[in-house]
Amino acid sequence: MARKTLNDGELLDQVVALEDSGHKRLILVYGEHPDYTPEFMAHTVRLVYSVKSGKGEIRRVNINAAPMDHGGYKIVKEAGIGTYQIFQETYHQATYAAVHPTQTHKGDYLYRLHGLTRAYEAGCDDVGIGALFGLYDWRYEVMGLVAHSRFLMERFGCGPHTISFPRLRRAHGVELDSRYMVSDAHFKKLVAILRLCVPYTGMILTARETPEIRREVMGFGVSQIDAGTRIELAGYTMTGKQQMNKEQFQIGDVRPMDEIMRELLQNGYVPSFCTSCYRKGRTGKQFMEFAVPGFIKDFCTPNALLTLEEYLEDYASPETRTIGHEVVERELSRMSDSRVKAATRAGLDRMRTSGARDIYS
Repeated sequence: MARKTLNDGELLDQVVALEDSGHKRLILVYGEHPDYTPEFMAHTVRLVYSVKSGKGEIRRVNINAAPMDHGGYKIVKEAGIGTYQIFQETYHQATYAAVHPTQTHKGDYLYRLHGLTRAYEAGCDDVGIGALFGLYDWRYEVMGLVAHSRFLMERFGCGPHTISFPRLRRAHGVELDSRYMVSDAHFKKLVAILRLCVPYTGMILTARETPEIRREVMGFGVSQIDAGTRIELAGYTMTGKQQMNKEQFQIGDVRPMDEIMRELLQNGYVPSFCTSCYRKGRTGKQFMEFAVPGFIKDFCTPNALLTLEEYLEDYASPETRTIGHEVVERELSRMSDSRVKAATRAGLDRMRTSGARDIYS
């Protein structure tokens, strides 16, 4: 497998490519290497925030990284991260030990399990959890995710901001053990169960899944997907065929951003690039006060329409722009609060007539 760490110039090139396609949110994945120190992570986060390409910018940088001590979390928090994401991979301890031998960098099950506890204690109040389905029985992993969510809520008054449920996929040079591979039917079931058990959390459906599965599972309460995903090293600036020896695994949905945006709009969804809660300080317990009873929709709908309008004006194809404007008008007509409706309309008009951007509440 080809492996390397992007230098600053290579990282900047990737961010420019992402911004030029319309992305406003980004997750940086660091893997489990001892050279990826908190100081290194903080440096790369600040570097990403510094990039401005045309009208583009990354407004929220989330990170997926190895667990660290309290001091490390404070360093990355000060860099302005959004969500700090740690996947336990498997909550089944014997399976964890089998795939992460104790002498390896990732071998301490309990240190990883309590990684987000230390994150909360250090001031990171926006965290994400996940399991890699296919390592052990999917029912056990679902129970692990639900139990972890309940623990965080009871201990800190704030459950996970996101839950991820990726399925194990084929990778270059790897033979899969099929005993615990999750069927499409069971995958749909586990997503529904997680949504019912943790109703306030963001549910992340990744591009590991095929377009067909993503279309169906979206209706089960999924709130976040990725689009235009490339997981090859420096993949966003590469042209031509995917290079398997540079991928961590195979992805199932390789469609470009605009195509996915257009399909979402055609299917009645409102694609949102919103980052307002993080930048307004609505995180942690405060976010839960809005999210658990459902009040967050009073912020979500206006901010979703405003960030969607940014995409339509700056990056969308003519066909996507036409459909998108129809969706924006439809959603405006459904707003019951006249004050919120008027403010949203005023923001949209400013975007279209004067080129204003980054209007949010």
